[in-house]
Amino acid sequence: MTKKVSIIGSGFASLAASCYLAKNGYQVTIFEKNDGIGGRARQFKKDGFTFDMGPSWYWMPDVFDSFFTDFNKKTSDYYQLNKLNPAYKVFFNKDESITIEDTLEKIYAAFEIEESGSSVKLKKFIDHAQDNYNIAIKDLVYRPGVSPLELVTAKTIKKIGQFFSTISRDVRKEFKNEKLIQILEFPVLFLGAKPSDTPSFYSFMNYADFGLGTWQPRGGMFQVIKGMEQLALSLGVKIQTNANIEKIHILNKKVTSIKINGEVIDTDIVVSGADYHHSETLLEPEHRQYSENYWEKKTFAPSSLLFFVGFDKKLKNVHHHNLFFDVDFDAHAKDIYDEPKWPSEPLFYANFTSITDPETAPEGCENGFFLIPLAPGLKDTPALREEYFNKILSRFEEITNQSIRNNVLFKESFCVNDFIKDYNSYKGNAYGMANTLLQTAFLRPKLKSSKVEGLFFTGQLTVPGPGVPPSLISGKLVSGLIQKEHKL
Repeated sequence: MTKKVSIIGSGFASLAASCYLAKNGYQVTIFEKNDGIGGRARQFKKDGFTFDMGPSWYWMPDVFDSFFTDFNKKTSDYYQLNKLNPAYKVFFNKDESITIEDTLEKIYAAFEIEESGSSVKLKKFIDHAQDNYNIAIKDLVYRPGVSPLELVTAKTIKKIGQFFSTISRDVRKEFKNEKLIQILEFPVLFLGAKPSDTPSFYSFMNYADFGLGTWQPRGGMFQVIKGMEQLALSLGVKIQTNANIEKIHILNKKVTSIKINGEVIDTDIVVSGADYHHSETLLEPEHRQYSENYWEKKTFAPSSLLFFVGFDKKLKNVHHHNLFFDVDFDAHAKDIYDEPKWPSEPLFYANFTSITDPETAPEGCENGFFLIPLAPGLKDTPALREEYFNKILSRFEEITNQSIRNNVLFKESFCVNDFIKDYNSYKGNAYGMANTLLQTAFLRPKLKSSKVEGLFFTGQLTVPGPGVPPSLISGKLVSGLIQKEHKL
């Protein structure tokens, strides 16, 4: 007998779950509160410019390949991928920068220029990181976080010490050059925690960075969303936008229906890919697994101040991805995690997809995406946004040695208030919950409700964690639990 599955949200995890469930015979409908799909990976268009609104780094291509392979498809059936060279550029001041290119040999050479002997140390570090990556992908991340025993394998036992050391400690033990240290600590920012709080095992992100490289779908990350949508529709998934979930109805501790825009719709199973905390507010208090106190004590990944900017000229001295580490890395991290406040001097990231993909901006123009990591829950005002735009624009002009302020055709911003309004994001976080030791694997919020039959969760607040590849995996994991417990 067919079972009806209602999925809340249309981000990567929700779309992935919908595909697996539909493939296995479930009647699946996705309900998206906004007017377009993609969740945080939505697309924004204006005056001939195209922007990805959220994720902009295509890392771990093997995870995307694995997803489409599960449906006898290839990524190339839906979008064209190009490996970026250089992958990204890191600016430390006007005169100092390091460019990360597209092969390990080139990266070893770049390190050796900065610190004699560092290439040998880096090779050893990356070898360990690759070993961790293979264990993570093959033994750990595709496990549903049900039991601590999932972490216990013959391979992980040998790595147990890496869960009690940190990325920062390991990197600083081998490398002395502060610029190289910052580059090696940078990838774990995708995991939403300070390098000094992230277990050593997560060095597998360094292999994802240097070993697997940085890729770009032609047309932007939203092309992946469109590909997944096309796959989902071909499998029979229905998608409704402008569909705001107001309530999840429970009877005898079992899901019975959902309320959408005032209408009650019967369903057998609910999967929420929306913010986990918000999803539980759709339940009566007695059906919630986690208290407000629980969420308050958790370490959340940062929020962000984003700017989408159209420039009327081509920019120079920059690449597709650019990191501006010309200020104190530790001070900014402290302003995010230890004493949350607007940073006095923020690090920031800028990408210009039009450099490698001219279709994303009008001819002779450039599209700019700027991101400043912030502590979640901060006061967010138009005046603060303007102040920080001016801060980073001034530094950008000085460091890249060009004037761009008078070439801004338009700018749109997105910050804490928007993450709350558009995504019901807890405290306006952008990346979910950090992967600290006490928030890893089975210690994260569960995929399956322990109080309500037929209620499941997916996405970056649950297993395996923040980021696009983990979200794809999360969708697969939750669909597996549903098929196991609600067989057709």
